[in-house]
Amino acid sequence: MSILVVGSVAFDTLKTPYGVREKILGGSATYFSLAASHFTDVRVVAVVGDDFSADNENVMKLRGIDTRGIERASGKTFHWGGEYGENLNEAKTNFTDLNVFESFQPKIPKEYNDSQFLFLANIQPELQLDVRNAMNGVKLVGGDTMNLWINIKRPELEKTLARVDILLINDGEAKMLARENSLPRAAKKVLEMGPRALVIKHGEYGATIFFKDGHHPFRAPALPLDVVQDPTGAGDSFAGGFMGYIASQGELTPTVLKRAMFYGSVMGSFAVEKFGPERLQEVTRKEIDERFDLFRSLTHLD
Repeated sequence: MSILVVGSVAFDTLKTPYGVREKILGGSATYFSLAASHFTDVRVVAVVGDDFSADNENVMKLRGIDTRGIERASGKTFHWGGEYGENLNEAKTNFTDLNVFESFQPKIPKEYNDSQFLFLANIQPELQLDVRNAMNGVKLVGGDTMNLWINIKRPELEKTLARVDILLINDGEAKMLARENSLPRAAKKVLEMGPRALVIKHGEYGATIFFKDGHHPFRAPALPLDVVQDPTGAGDSFAGGFMGYIASQGELTPTVLKRAMFYGSVMGSFAVEKFGPERLQEVTRKEIDERFDLFRSLTHLD
């Protein structure tokens, strides 16, 4: 089944303890689509500038990703610069040049109207809602947001959350959104806003899914890695693995969602092993399934 992702395709300039990279491919839709492409057909809606080359686009095309929804606008592509110190959980932003992304108005090609799944990556909530309203035929809608929109566009965000089935955010965002310091109470309040399920990402400590219908929360671990070269895009890669696996299944059950949590963690763990999305481009399905089994072994007793 096909999944449509709407988000950013960007360039990142990064510095970590393991090196420096200038203007490498990044953006929420990029990481999501590359991760999800290992499980299902992926379509992308985004905007790029004149400086986005055919080689950049081929990174996605070589994974079979449908890029007809990537609009080319006059100007430069969204460019983010940041660096990580010894604490790789925290990025220091050096600059954010929105460029053509500042005036992004998602345009959905008619060929995408039959998409069965939709993921609203981190863009302005009113744009997310416009896309959601235009895609009423989808089976499941996943979404992401960030503290900026929680702070400055809460009314618009709440309207969007009422139309999202699964929300994926981190601990701090969940507490901020719910105005609640207790994570279980925060999860309950967020679910009351509309989503049927809430995935809370804990960075290097894994992720937890909370359900509205009374099922117990479920925790997926993170894999202890020897080296994390670049944590940029780990959350978007988690979302891609999570949603991509769900889209590859014939049914939507709590068991499918729980297995999707593991595949999300698997793709996030691969993403951080190299700079940018390089590892997501080269990883094989055999490696993915082997790491899935490794994740299961962390939580299952014989």
